[in-house]
Amino acid sequence: MEAAMGLMRRIPPKHTETALSALLTLMPHHSSDLLAQVDQPLQVLCDVDCGKEFILCEYNRDADSYRSPWSNIYHPPLEDGSLPSLKLRQLEVEANDIFAIYRDQYYEGGISSVYMWEDDNEGFVACFLIKKDGSKTGQGRRGYLEEGAWDAIHVIEVGPEEENNNYRLTSTVMLTMTTDKESSGTFSLSGSIRRQACSIRISSFADGHLSNMGRMIEEMESKLRNSLDQVYFGKTREMVCTLRPPSEVAQMRMPES
Repeated sequence: MEAAMGLMRRIPPKHTETALSALLTLMPHHSSDLLAQVDQPLQVLCDVDCGKEFILCEYNRDADSYRSPWSNIYHPPLEDGSLPSLKLRQLEVEANDIFAIYRDQYYEGGISSVYMWEDDNEGFVACFLIKKDGSKTGQGRRGYLEEGAWDAIHVIEVGPEEENNNYRLTSTVMLTMTTDKESSGTFSLSGSIRRQACSIRISSFADGHLSNMGRMIEEMESKLRNSLDQVYFGKTREMVCTLRPPSEVAQMRMPES
């Protein structure tokens, strides 16, 4: 299992589904652990009852059906699917509305979904998802990318209701970019990054949880963007400039005749 997880950490996100399917065939006795621990690129389904799209993941799946955060109904229909309590469902509805505003402001489009459920420690867990298709045929506004996707998964574990609540955030971002233009040539870059953070803050269902969780996600996404820029784009730029230096640098390196 350790070797399998090490392999999946090194697989580009766009090949995750193929690699995971192969591992499930080779290790059927570890299927539940693999599905729970491996983050896959997010998929989207349309809720026909309200005409809105929602994101599919392990956190809203029951058997082969997925619960919509808009209608609270499983697709395909499932009679005995698990549902959040009425109190938590009200918080989930409000979180989806607020997170949609956050998504539009930071991503200029895309799809978002928020799911919540009770845990075994008298607290609850919230999952915030964002998917942005940046390809020129999708929601890419500048038309530079043949293929491009940003998948963000934020899972927050909230402790039991007390004066000071403990929040534990686990965030994963998967990025895929492919260009095929005459000016830049064919180029493909993909990778993923995961980080964790903990925080103790004063909160309540009435007015605190969404504010605290939103602030944690906003701070974490800023750190993840900076890390991706330094690790992926920074290193790629360094290698390209070393292998193919700009014309001015190349001329300076040419020996004088």
